[in-house]
Amino acid sequence: MSDRGVTQTEHTKYAQEVDDPDQHEEREGKTLVTTDHDVIREWAEQRNAVPTTVDGTEHDGHLGVLRFDFGGDSEDGKLRHVEWEEWFRTFDERNLNFIYQEHKTDGSPSNFFRLDNPDRDDG
Repeated sequence: MSDRGVTQTEHTKYAQEVDDPDQHEEREGKTLVTTDHDVIREWAEQRNAVPTTVDGTEHDGHLGVLRFDFGGDSEDGKLRHVEWEEWFRTFDERNLNFIYQEHKTDGSPSNFFRLDNPDRDDG
């Protein structure tokens, strides 16, 4: 579990910070943000999502672009499944924020997520 906390950015300014898997959105459609590994893993597992990296984006022995495979959403076979430990190590090394939704405004489950890099001007 990460204990570094969310680094505020333009993308997280209005997001609800979540730091516990039992904590949920204030209202449907609310944008959430976390760095908590348990929160991220639970969100992904509820959607049958598997941690991945985009093949060909690795550099210097490190994972490249981090993604999730929601089953059949493999970007034409470019996603390579990785272990949670490796995914989270890369997530933490890059000081990323996990921006996501639990539900769309209509109440249906949402698979929306974005990895926000506070150390880069372009997110």
